[in-house]
Amino acid sequence: MVFSFTAGFDLIIALGEDGIMSNIMGFYMKEGERYLSTAYGIMICYWDAIVHFALYLLMIAAIAERKSYRHVGLYWFGSIAMSMIVFLPGNVVGKYGTEIRPAFLLNVPYLLIPFWALTRIFAQPKTLPIVTADKVSEEQLKSVFQRPLDLGLMGFLLFAAGFTLFRGLVVLDCPADACFNYIHQQEPSLHDPVAYPKVQMLVYLFYVLPYFCLCLYGLLFPGCSWMPDWAVVFAGAIAQAQFSHIGSSLHSHTPFPYRTPEGAWWPVVLLNVAYAVGPQLLAYRCLRNPAFFSLVAARDEDKKKQ
Repeated sequence: MVFSFTAGFDLIIALGEDGIMSNIMGFYMKEGERYLSTAYGIMICYWDAIVHFALYLLMIAAIAERKSYRHVGLYWFGSIAMSMIVFLPGNVVGKYGTEIRPAFLLNVPYLLIPFWALTRIFAQPKTLPIVTADKVSEEQLKSVFQRPLDLGLMGFLLFAAGFTLFRGLVVLDCPADACFNYIHQQEPSLHDPVAYPKVQMLVYLFYVLPYFCLCLYGLLFPGCSWMPDWAVVFAGAIAQAQFSHIGSSLHSHTPFPYRTPEGAWWPVVLLNVAYAVGPQLLAYRCLRNPAFFSLVAARDEDKKKQ
């Protein structure tokens, strides 16, 4: 409920900075958290005010009715954790790093409380569809070529892993011609002095890339019971990250030299949207038909082999 209340302030900040309403938070922005006036700051305010607020209402309703909010909570955790993991370091290492003031500490609870909430959420019983042992065995005996959806998701994961590695090399100033051309002709925002895009790509490189590789393993070999939960967490994280990244690269508060060029607008946006949609489909697949990820049949198969 407290986070829902603060989401309202984020909406006021975002609308005020975009000139849609009177900037009644102007004094706070000037004296407290100037970095919220950046394009990235405005985008995370919109996301918090709309998406996080909707998730808070869903969780509050579930708590009031004594129902499970496990999946909603996991999605929220991934989303808010990703925003803070990028936002806080970006504030320190970017162009506003010399203007950090005590108001910066107001963001710390948004980093710590979600991790505490995650332990509570994991303590809730899983709410996946109940499947019989025969169904589990049947699904786990299928090869990947008999699972066209999984085959398509593996194709996405290979593309996403390669794209993640490539953009990580770009922000690390790889001297290759492909990297040089990409950052100047497609996504110049990756070198924006505010540093949020660079931090975002590094988070992708060191955390999301290993996740994509683990998911490839999980879709090839049955019994990876961790996948449904973590697929939801990373779906929320990547959705938030891509919304903020795409929005800030096109926003008027981003200096013109760092905005996505008009000629590359559609390819870059579609590529980034595809990058965001894939994890949502993966999470849906894991929750909709979790038999392949059950440990039961996998253990029985191991016993038979022994």
